[in-house]
Amino acid sequence: MSVPEYVRAFRHILGSAGIVDDPQRLTTYTTDQRQLATGSTYAVLKPATTEQVADIVKLAVRLGVGLVPQGGNTSYCGGATPDTTGRQVIVSLERMDLIREVDPLSMSISADAGAILKNVQDAAASAGLLLPLSLGAEGSCRIGGNIGTNAGGLSVVRYGMTRDLLLGIEAVLPDGTIVSDMRKLRKNNTGYDVKQCFVGSEGTLGIVTGAVLRLAPFPTRRSTAWLKLAQGGSLAELLALVRRESGELLTTFEFMTARAIALATAVMSNPPSVGAGPGGAVLLEFASSSRHLDLDGLMEAVLSEAVESDWVEDAYVAQSGNQRASMWELRETIPEGEKRWGGSVKHDISVPLSSIQRFLDVAGEQVRNYRADLELSVYGHVGDGNLHYNVLVPHGTDRIEFMRLIEGSLSLWLYDTAAALGGTFSAEHGVGRFKRHLLEKYGDAGRIAAMRRIKTAFDPADIMNAGAVVRPFEPESIR
Repeated sequence: MSVPEYVRAFRHILGSAGIVDDPQRLTTYTTDQRQLATGSTYAVLKPATTEQVADIVKLAVRLGVGLVPQGGNTSYCGGATPDTTGRQVIVSLERMDLIREVDPLSMSISADAGAILKNVQDAAASAGLLLPLSLGAEGSCRIGGNIGTNAGGLSVVRYGMTRDLLLGIEAVLPDGTIVSDMRKLRKNNTGYDVKQCFVGSEGTLGIVTGAVLRLAPFPTRRSTAWLKLAQGGSLAELLALVRRESGELLTTFEFMTARAIALATAVMSNPPSVGAGPGGAVLLEFASSSRHLDLDGLMEAVLSEAVESDWVEDAYVAQSGNQRASMWELRETIPEGEKRWGGSVKHDISVPLSSIQRFLDVAGEQVRNYRADLELSVYGHVGDGNLHYNVLVPHGTDRIEFMRLIEGSLSLWLYDTAAALGGTFSAEHGVGRFKRHLLEKYGDAGRIAAMRRIKTAFDPADIMNAGAVVRPFEPESIR
């Protein structure tokens, strides 16, 4: 069947509004978010219902066409980008963006997989509730993609990753079967927890079309502080102190180095007058929906103990909403600061909390030994063991060439260090296409074999995002 015939077959299911085949418009969908790779496709399919998704999948199986599910196209690992063969079609969920239900008493929200995260947050907030998932791309990323990558973000230390918020799911399997499990239950011990198979799968096991997410009481009071860290202070011990004294009130523990802060302030029109100590800085926040808790009093007591322990040189508690917003703006502007600088080679490191300082010490020495003039932008959620350990592209250097050089050498040293400490090369960005070789290098052989068997069981024809995350099981590979 020729390309025009393919397009006509899919248009018959979706109508003209549900298909994009203009070459100029296609480039928006075929290039990854970081502009590191551009794939090829003859069409973008834009279904409006779960039933249309199922019909698309059934037709793709008959035609032998590969499918690449795409939400907001914000993957850092090429997980939503087609390959260059031209034999994969993108399935964009952007038309499926409805908020289906907000249930205040069950504290849940049901939404289409194409709903933008910020819109789902706002719908929850209108009912006096909080969707705790929050990340930099929340204005463009979509719920299906959040599930596919098990997105983390700024509040993991209190609320967990996307998998911890997922109550129910609706998805289309690679043969067109619809899995409809949009229940709001916290307890449901009726066999395999099928919905969790789709978490972190990056579209390789099917297409998520809907989800039920757990909500929390909306915080009406916050206490936010900026901590300047002393040299040699223990991040893990500081976090342990804060957690012990604040309990479930802790929502944020964000670490930043002085260089990362400088990158952000350089592009801010009105940066706050805060900075870093010799050991960097931490943005700390408590939040509660209670009218009766003295958050500021608790914050002052915790900070006093932290200073007495010689882990913190100085600390500032935000005295107004504007001061709090300014602190948060600084933290959230770091990625833009890196971009304005000229880019960075990103390392989405995860290590056990007890090993964070060890990783920082060893990795810093590795960078200096590799090339003494390299600059780092290091920041991260830390409260969940996640460090964004980014190497800045030197001025006058081609970004892509520098990235390839570092990823083939220094990056592997850093990943070796993380692995030796019980960590991993991807905390929240996923695997996608760009990091599949790292999964094969650092992943446990038994775990990878299990992943391949799951992939084959769900998708024996390998039509779902082939080339991403893991290849299907190959019996002959077993010795």
